[in-house]
Amino acid sequence: MEIILKEDIIGLGYKNDIVNVKSGYGRNYLIPTGKAVIASESAKKVLAENLKQQAHKLAAIKAEAEKRAEALNNVSLVIAAKVSATGVTYGSVNTNIVAEELKKQGFDIDRKIITMRDIKSVGDYEAVVHFHKEVEVKVPVKVVAENAPVENKEEEAAPVAETAEKTEDNAEKAE
Repeated sequence: MEIILKEDIIGLGYKNDIVNVKSGYGRNYLIPTGKAVIASESAKKVLAENLKQQAHKLAAIKAEAEKRAEALNNVSLVIAAKVSATGVTYGSVNTNIVAEELKKQGFDIDRKIITMRDIKSVGDYEAVVHFHKEVEVKVPVKVVAENAPVENKEEEAAPVAETAEKTEDNAEKAE
């Protein structure tokens, strides 16, 4: 089924795009909620005329999106999360947390335009912010342990093991 989108839907398309979807998804969700219309010949002609009239507005919107993307270009996030001894986070780092961290740095970005997989362990990841269908920014996200780091526990365990070996050696010498 061919439809015309009335708003941006991440993973499907952007406003005024003509896309093919399964008929059930189109008829039962997209069209009743007002997110799309059926792409008939008359609807396509109306869309073409509207795009022609809105060309300068669309250029201004894209320029604004590029300006916002340029401001976000060199930003990287460090998120502290509670971590178990194995390096796995309690809960996950998701788009809500990334949006909050960006807000703390002075960028008011809606969580709905951020895409990333949920992060469940310590490490370096990447979040993508979609400002416009042609403008997106990749933001590096580093997740660190909020509580005692995993590396320090391993380093502390090594001297304890050495002490245990020395105690065994001393016990053998005493015999």
